[in-house]
Amino acid sequence: MKRQVLTVLSAITLAAASHVAVAGDAAAGKAKAATCAGCHGANGVSAVPTYPNLAGQKEAYLVKQLKAFKDGSRKDPTMNAMAKPLSDADMANLAAYFAGLK
Repeated sequence: MKRQVLTVLSAITLAAASHVAVAGDAAAGKAKAATCAGCHGANGVSAVPTYPNLAGQKEAYLVKQLKAFKDGSRKDPTMNAMAKPLSDADMANLAAYFAGLK
């Protein structure tokens, strides 16, 4: 019984920690998002069908994709170059900004 309780508490702690790690500053993300607007639109809605909309995407998803572009596990020459200089905080902030858009 004690082991089960510890397992549940560990899972809850992990889930909470992963949520905190993603939470970013949307205002800082908005300032950083100017470079994204060329392809993804000023409000995160792209006018070009081959570029994805970012507005309303989930924060954790956006951070995961930016990290994948940065480390090269997801391949796109433009996005790999764009993500390379981003810090973890930059990614979290951009994700918070785009997730908050409708």
